[in-house]
Amino acid sequence: MNTSIFIARRYLFSRKKTHAINIISGISMLGVLVGSAALLVILSAFNGLEKVILSLYNNFTPEIRIEPAKGKTFNPNAPYFSIIRKDDALFSYTEVLQEKALIRYGDRQFIGTIKGVSADFLKNKQLDSTIQNGSFTLNLNGQPCAVIGATVQNSLSVNVHDPLSVLQVYSPRRNVVSSINPADEFVVRSIFPAGVFSVQQDFDDLVITPITFTRQLLDEPQNVSAIELNYKRRTRTLTKQKEIAQHLGSNFVVKNRYQQNTELYKTLNYERWFTFMILTFVLIIAIFNIIGSLTMLVMDKRKDIAILTSLGAGKSLIQGIFFFEGMMISMVGCIIGMLLGLIFCVLQQQFGLVKMGGQLMVIDAYPIALKASDFALVFLTVTVIAVIASGISARLSVKGLDEIKQEL
Repeated sequence: MNTSIFIARRYLFSRKKTHAINIISGISMLGVLVGSAALLVILSAFNGLEKVILSLYNNFTPEIRIEPAKGKTFNPNAPYFSIIRKDDALFSYTEVLQEKALIRYGDRQFIGTIKGVSADFLKNKQLDSTIQNGSFTLNLNGQPCAVIGATVQNSLSVNVHDPLSVLQVYSPRRNVVSSINPADEFVVRSIFPAGVFSVQQDFDDLVITPITFTRQLLDEPQNVSAIELNYKRRTRTLTKQKEIAQHLGSNFVVKNRYQQNTELYKTLNYERWFTFMILTFVLIIAIFNIIGSLTMLVMDKRKDIAILTSLGAGKSLIQGIFFFEGMMISMVGCIIGMLLGLIFCVLQQQFGLVKMGGQLMVIDAYPIALKASDFALVFLTVTVIAVIASGISARLSVKGLDEIKQEL
């Protein structure tokens, strides 16, 4: 065993002449322990929240979305779209036609987005998990139905259980500039609201209807706004995206889920790293307390240092002792902290100890998702800070070494 490590280990577990040194060392180790555990728990909680949020978004965000590069609509009957539809790896092929419209319910009105979808949209079995009231039904006894977002429901006070009240949807009539009767300038269609869903503000102003209803409303018998594609498991969607983009050329924009929700992914990453930085500063303060405890340890072991130098120990050996002393304090605190953090995360996953504090339909306790990369990140962060703090302490340990020899 390395001499410096051997002596440092003896110093770590031995009683000091000055009792305060033991207390300060213990506080330093406790600070690293709490900081490491908190960092691991927070990162795991962010992983869990990110997983839940993205899973909710993915209910309405396809793996690949094809949009026109210019204009609002395009013809979906081009030959290559037929080839895509016949792909064996394809799970769902949804034609989408959407536009802003005025929605009335009783004496209230709201400007939202009408999203007409083809039948494949309902292949997503996770849609029911977003429903707050009613059901995700787009056709009932041969009649079209609408599923509305929570924002629409709150604005209009829609009662999905009232069979006598319907939504009235107004859209400007095509190719009509002006008319003596203003009502002639709009196409008006009525539809029964079957359910209310809630995902996030970006989606909660949607009114989802069958595409046939939207075609009648917008007087658009053929074109679509987008084509949404979902693939079977283990399909390389990035490869599919590149292949489709290459065939369609510059007239279309082919987006994956990240590109469809760029702001969401950026926000989640920013929040994660800002929190990580704040907790890292707390760790820095905790670990740099080691400098104080090691400085006092140097004072307590002045005679030991002098004896070692008299026996031929060089400055590197003395520095090594206090460097490894600081590293041991940090590493013991880090490992125990990560172990306690792991135990807490497992208990949170199993029993939901910490609740969200709100009446949510999807989750009632903070979700946790453990990643090996988070353990590595916490350990690396503590190690880097500990090396710097221990290095400073080691350099201070050899200052005044000649004076210590003379005192002996």
